[in-house]
Amino acid sequence: MAQEQRLELRLSQKLILTPQLQQSIKLLQLPLLELTQDINQELMNNPLLEETIESERDSELKTEASGTASEEETFRGPSDDVETPLEKIFGFTSDSYFEERESDGRDLGYFNENTEDVQSPFERNRKKADLYEHLLWQLRLSYVPEKTGKVAEIIINNLDEDGYLQASVNEIAGAAGADADTVEKALKFVQALDPSGVGARNLQECLLLQLELLHLKGTLVENILRDGFNELEGKKYKQLATKFSVTIEDVLAAVKIIEGLEPRPGRNYSSDEPVHIIPDVYIEESDGKLIITLNDEGIPKLRLSNYYKKLLANKKTLGPEEKQFLEEKLRSAVWLLKSLDQRNKTIYRVTESILKFQEDFFAKGFKYLKPLNLKDIAEDLGMHESTISRVTSNKYIQCPQGLLSFRFFFSNAVHSDTGDISSSTVKDMIRKIVSEEDSMKPLNDKQIVDMLKDKGISVARRTTAKYREELKIPSHIKRKKWF
Repeated sequence: MAQEQRLELRLSQKLILTPQLQQSIKLLQLPLLELTQDINQELMNNPLLEETIESERDSELKTEASGTASEEETFRGPSDDVETPLEKIFGFTSDSYFEERESDGRDLGYFNENTEDVQSPFERNRKKADLYEHLLWQLRLSYVPEKTGKVAEIIINNLDEDGYLQASVNEIAGAAGADADTVEKALKFVQALDPSGVGARNLQECLLLQLELLHLKGTLVENILRDGFNELEGKKYKQLATKFSVTIEDVLAAVKIIEGLEPRPGRNYSSDEPVHIIPDVYIEESDGKLIITLNDEGIPKLRLSNYYKKLLANKKTLGPEEKQFLEEKLRSAVWLLKSLDQRNKTIYRVTESILKFQEDFFAKGFKYLKPLNLKDIAEDLGMHESTISRVTSNKYIQCPQGLLSFRFFFSNAVHSDTGDISSSTVKDMIRKIVSEEDSMKPLNDKQIVDMLKDKGISVARRTTAKYREELKIPSHIKRKKWF
């Protein structure tokens, strides 16, 4: 078959996202903290952008204050021929004073230019040791054969944040180049360290390890954990009493001891810092009306640099490369400012639409939350559902009812005698029913369904079970209290 060249004209439609449009979409879905980080990064990369640090009012106040101050009180930069007040009063410089005191070996608690990176004892002790550091510290203080110590360190490195071993004995033996007996010895050594229960491969082993420290080896507690663990998980206490030929009271006493054990021994050494949620929008009541306010606290206030704008206007001082660079940065800066403005307007409009649909909720409480989906908001605002999805993802509203996710206001409809209600309302009712039940005789899903039906809400048993699991409420068997 002969090859040939020819020209063809084809017509096609393509959706091309420009870098500017991609940036606008990215900014729209960013939560407040990530948005602040992104803006700070742009400030570093783009010289045409600068941060407005102080308001005009602050500037006027500073000007008035400086006008009333005397010449001696005004700030003067450092100079060799200007004496400081300390030199005038005491007759020596501050540097010479601290150098003299430093020579006698006393630590005054101040930092000089040579001790910037030195931390005080209080600063060093402020950081909490994590589980790895705590175990490694004990390993370094213990006398163990060198080979066993190296294997123990590998085992410590393979523990998760709760203190459970995530690798098998064979995997550790292969990584350490040691035999299985050495690994077992090293594992027993790690399991004897503090906290008790660390180095276990499952929950059952973790609890059994803690019994040794409590001197409960050979007791009913150990028998239950070792041979009746499945019955214990299902709270089948009568079966345990029959299995070990003891009374139900003995089983309950043993279970009470087991409940006092630590299922996650590494939790007290977690280095995770608490995550504080910052609301993106505030809804506050003022004079009987709900006011929407966007949270801009911590977000840098941006503006175009006057210096570089003047530099661009004076084309004679710039070469072609410098001019091209600054023009590109100017376009990028202008687009960023427009994208941020568009982001704020879109979030405000979406919040305003949610407020309109959920007016009864904000006025009367959780019971009046209505079914709502993204399509309703999109049709109300004339936007695409994907835009509404980006706006409402990972963002929060601070309102009189508390700190709530945007997605909280979107839920499916559940049929009731008074009309369709939100599934979130049904979940809240289930949570309230369970919280008020008798812990000695907890309600099963069928009983919860009947109670909801008495309130005019028709929900299937499987739907109730689904909502209960979403609320992380265990089944009635696991909720039962025996003592």
